[in-house]
Amino acid sequence: MNKGYWVVAYRSISDESALKTYGELAGAAIAANGGTLLVRTTGGLEVHEAGLKQRTVVVEFPSFEQAQRTYASEAYQVALRALGTSAERDFRIVEGVDQ
Repeated sequence: MNKGYWVVAYRSISDESALKTYGELAGAAIAANGGTLLVRTTGGLEVHEAGLKQRTVVVEFPSFEQAQRTYASEAYQVALRALGTSAERDFRIVEGVDQ
């Protein structure tokens, strides 16, 4: 079973307070579902080619299916409602490679 990952790039943030509340709620939902935060940065970011310097988050899950279930979970949906329209994000759930 391949691991699953959330890969999120923040295009814009209009309300840091809402983002902080979202982060607390999302962090709890992620941990409760076996996820591990691997990357959360606004600094320490070097971009190349067509890359954009954006806040980036990467979360690892035991499986692709678990990553999908976590996104659909009630706890994470509460976090999304707290975020509301405070951020524009490119959010992807991707499957890791066979090891």
